[in-house]
Amino acid sequence: MSSALEKGLSVISFLSEHPNGASVSEIAKALDLPPSGVHRLLKELETLGYARQTRDHGDYGLTLKLATTGLAFLARTGIPDLSQPILDRLAASTRELIRMALFDGEQLIWVGVSQGATSGLRYDPDAEHGQIVHLASASGGQAWLSGMSDDEAIAAVMKQGLERAEGSGTCAPKGVADVMQIVQTARKRGYALNANSFMLGMAAMAVLIRHPDTGAPIGTVSIAGPSARATPELLQSFLPELQQASKDLAEASLSGRSFTRWYDETLGRNLA
Repeated sequence: MSSALEKGLSVISFLSEHPNGASVSEIAKALDLPPSGVHRLLKELETLGYARQTRDHGDYGLTLKLATTGLAFLARTGIPDLSQPILDRLAASTRELIRMALFDGEQLIWVGVSQGATSGLRYDPDAEHGQIVHLASASGGQAWLSGMSDDEAIAAVMKQGLERAEGSGTCAPKGVADVMQIVQTARKRGYALNANSFMLGMAAMAVLIRHPDTGAPIGTVSIAGPSARATPELLQSFLPELQQASKDLAEASLSGRSFTRWYDETLGRNLA
C-alpha cells in the first residue's frame, strides 16, 4: 500500500468486519503494516470521529459515523424509495427473505432487504446488509456471474476469492470448475439456485436485474430461507414472481440514475 489514504481505508475495511474491535497488532498483522503506522492511522480516525478505543490501551473499533454517512447517502440516491415497495410485495407474497444487490462498478453490494417470514424459522441477514456479495457461494453472486463470459466469471471469482472469510456452507463450490458448472446451469435456467452454499441451513434462488434499455446486468434480486422449509420445489414455484420483481426493479431504475449511475459511468455509457 502506497498512500496514507489507501492504508486508512484498509484499516476501516478491516474494522468493518470486526464489530467488537481489534488490537493494533491484530490490524497490523492482517494488513501487513507496521504497528506504529497503524496506531497513527487509528488516532487520526479517532480524531475525525470514525474510530474509537473501546478500552484504555486496548482494542479499536468503528463508530457509527461511517454507517450513518453511508445510510444517508443511500437514502439520498432514491434507491430505497424506488425498490422497497417491490421487495416488500415479493416478501409478503413468498413469506421469505428478499434481497436486492446492485453493482457499483467494482463490486456487487446488498443494498435492499425485506423479510417476509414473520414467525418461526427464518434467516435474518442484518450483518450482511451493505456488504459485498460473495460471488462463488451466494445465489445472487452466482446469478451475477451467469451474466458474464466464462473468462470474466473466472477472473471475478479469483479476484474476490473462492472461499468466504467467514466460512461457507457444506455445499459451496470447492474449486473453479464447480463454480463454472453452477454458472453454466444458471445461464441455461435463467436463475441460480443453491442450498447450504452461502451458509449452512440456508437455501436461495436469484435472478439478474437487467437494464431495460441496454439489457446489461445492473444487479440481482433473490429469495432465501431456511433450507428445511425453502426446498428447491418451493423456491422454483416462486420463480414467476421473482422474475416479475426483477422486471419491476429494472423499470424502477429508469425513474432516476440512482440504480445505474456508477455502473453506467464505469462502462462509459450515456443513458441520460
